[in-house]
Formats: sequence, C-alpha cells, structure tokens
Amino acid sequence: MIVVTGGAGFIGSAVVAALNAAGESDIAIVDNLLESTKWKNLVGLKYRDYIHKSQFLERLASPELSKVRAIVHMGACSSTTETDGDYLMANNYAYTRMIAEHALENGIRFIYASSAATYGGIEKGFDDDDATSLTLKPINRYGYSKQFFDEVAISKGWQKAMVGLKFFNVYGPNEYHKQDMSSVVYKAFHQISENGFLKLFKSHRAEFTDGEQKRDFVYIRDCVAVILQLIKNPQVNGIFNLGSGSARSWNDLAGAVFTALGRERNIEYIDMPQHLMGSYQYFTQANMQKLNASGLKVQSTSLEEGVRDYVQNYLMPGELRLQDRK
Repeated sequence: MIVVTGGAGFIGSAVVAALNAAGESDIAIVDNLLESTKWKNLVGLKYRDYIHKSQFLERLASPELSKVRAIVHMGACSSTTETDGDYLMANNYAYTRMIAEHALENGIRFIYASSAATYGGIEKGFDDDDATSLTLKPINRYGYSKQFFDEVAISKGWQKAMVGLKFFNVYGPNEYHKQDMSSVVYKAFHQISENGFLKLFKSHRAEFTDGEQKRDFVYIRDCVAVILQLIKNPQVNGIFNLGSGSARSWNDLAGAVFTALGRERNIEYIDMPQHLMGSYQYFTQANMQKLNASGLKVQSTSLEEGVRDYVQNYLMPGELRLQDRK
C-alpha cells in the first residue's frame, strides 16, 4: 500500500491520479475535507481507504496499515500568509515529524513536501545542499515551519534515508480549491476571461520594473513525475529543490496566459498590499543540479507549454481535473 497525505489536495490528488494511471490502486488517502471543495478531487480516483488526518497517527500502527511501503506526505498548511504560528508548527513540523519517525522505524519509504519558502529573502544561489539548508532564514511563518523540520531531519541524519522536496511555484490542474493560494495562472485565466485584463503587483524595488519580479514556475506534471520515480528508487535520498530551474517574470507568465486564450496582452499594475511587502520574494530560481545528478529523469516543461496545456486542456473546458482527461 501507498499512503498519500493531503491526497485530496493539489499535489496529493495529482500523485494519486498518476499512480492510478500507472496501475496502482492500493492507496490510502489521508486528508481533512471540512467545507473545502477539494473533495471533488477524489471523484474518479481509485483508492482503498480514506483516513481523516486526526486519526492517521493512531492508525499508523494498526494491522490494516502494516504493509505500507511508501508514505507521500503532501498534507500541510500551505498558506504563506497564515499568521497562527502554533497551528503551522503543529501541522507542518510536529505532525510531519511523527510520521517521519514511524516511517524510519519501520523501513517505510518517506517523501515529504518542504518548500522554496525556506529560502526567505535569498535572491541568488538557492542551493539545496545540507550545509546551506541549515543556514536559511525564512521571512514568513509558513517558511519557518517547513525550514525547522528540514533542520531537524539534517541534524539527525534522517535526510539520508528519506526525501524532502522544496517545491517552487507549482501550477496546474486540481488546484481550483486553493482560493487565494491558487497559482497566478489560475487567477489570470479567470481575471482575463471575466474582465479582459490582468492585475499584477507593481515593483517596489528600483532594480525590478513592474511585472519583472521573477519566480521559478514548475508544472504539476513535472513534480508528479519526480515523485513517482522517488517511490520506485529508495536509494535516492536527501532534500532536493523541485522547480524548473529557470526564473521567469510575471510578465512572461501573463503573456503565456493571454496567448493561450488567443487575446492581446492587457496588464494593469497595482500597488502591493502593505502586509505583503516584508515577506515578498522578488526572485526565486531552483538550483536543480542535485536532483539532476540523482539518476532520476527530471523533465522541465517550458512555461509557455505548461500554461498552454493547463489553460486550453483543463481550464477552458471547465476546470477539468487530471483524472478527468483521457
């Protein structure tokens, strides 16, 4: 059996869909649905069991989970603007640590989601070697909750027997439920479709003109392809960046969405909210050397191709999920 925590969420449901496509259905999904619309991501997926997040730690030692061979831990609070630090540390650190300890004690493959938010205000390097990872200074509570588990894993040597993935800006199908935390591709599609124009934040730093702030945008299919390979290759361990390896501007992303929609570019630059100014990253770019050297086949879909596929094959038909498209 393979356990996918956050299995109804964006990356988690995409992992389950890919496992299904590979013929794997002996899967347990762990999540907390509450009032979220992410339950729709479960429709069409093939899995054996659904376990509420609050019951998972207790059931880990139960007979029905005695033959788990891998835990893909994508469940966490992923809001970079969350202000409840205790909630973040309980969700993203303590909960992850308990699952990791069980996996290590029982020889279970453990793959967990870290984040590029751990890099904080860094605007060059983005190196995922252990020495650098121990010195990072995140600039928001979310990033710190992810960083602290990475630090513990490295200090205890756990990273030599499991995998942490520092996801950069992931976009693609199955993210519709994320609301404010959905990708700018998703938001741009709806803004442009409804209003004919797109709003982007102005730059408040002289070295970046409006819309030229840059991010490493990575398509969900590329992330999932890496995760499936990691499940099959337990000899590959460590904390890795997972991005495209190429920084692109918000203007580039906007242009790709307008092109995919067959519309002329029409961008309005607006002031950045005051509460974001101290925690806004102006540049991110994954150094992919470590993952590329791991022996895995790491694909990198171009921003233009990824946006075209997402917009034309999933959003325009009515927000199809990965498992809906044949």
